[in-house]
Amino acid sequence: MAKKATTKEATVEERLQALYDLQVIDSKIDKIRTIRGELPLEVQDLEDEVAGLETRIEKADEAINALESDISSKKNQIEESKAAIKKYEEQQKNVRNNREFDSLTKEIEFQALEIELSEKRIKEYKAKIEGKQEINDASKEKLKETKNELDHKKNELDEIIAETEKEEKSLQKESKKAEEVIEDRLLTAYKRIRENARNGLAVVPVERSACGGCFNKIPPQRQLDISTHKKVIVCEHCGRILIDPKMAGIEVVEEKPKPKRRSRAKKAS
Repeated sequence: MAKKATTKEATVEERLQALYDLQVIDSKIDKIRTIRGELPLEVQDLEDEVAGLETRIEKADEAINALESDISSKKNQIEESKAAIKKYEEQQKNVRNNREFDSLTKEIEFQALEIELSEKRIKEYKAKIEGKQEINDASKEKLKETKNELDHKKNELDEIIAETEKEEKSLQKESKKAEEVIEDRLLTAYKRIRENARNGLAVVPVERSACGGCFNKIPPQRQLDISTHKKVIVCEHCGRILIDPKMAGIEVVEEKPKPKRRSRAKKAS
């Protein structure tokens, strides 16, 4: 009930002033949220980067472990092949004919090739491990740097939140107070314009005969209507609510009319 009574008593000029005061307060809140709004995005990007680096390192470690397991397996195969060769050489001493000897010789040659192939694979695996380890070390160093940057940004964000939270709450109270003399229909229009405006400006002064929001020229008669504070006038181009520059605390410097130049005919007479 108190709000309705205040709204009825308020003149158009008071409502326009309340709207502008509300705009100033909301713009301050926007600025606080903009400063705070950039940091969470940076923090989120850094957190994503940390997660990506940790995943990359984890996969690289898994690949290195798999290669080391393959090397161990190939070393075991080499030992098995050496044992087989030793066994076949012992058997060759007790063969009964050339056929058995040739068969054992082929087995020995096969195991020797297996050893050669395993040693080649071990070299390849070691080269891969070296390459992956090099990349992994660089990723770990990058992870360390990114984590340090993330901690710094988080601390910075926490400090800003701590500093601005109190101010924002205070401004929100002022915003509610400014709304008390604005009728619901006008307040709804103000909020709708703010949502659609990129810079959040719904109420702007006329500056240099132009709209303070879209900078389109305002006709002289319309400027006169705005200065009388008899009704709420919006910009024909952007839909923002227009106010007298004096209401926004802007000093208006009236341009002196330029002296008329005398015609040549009058000068001659």
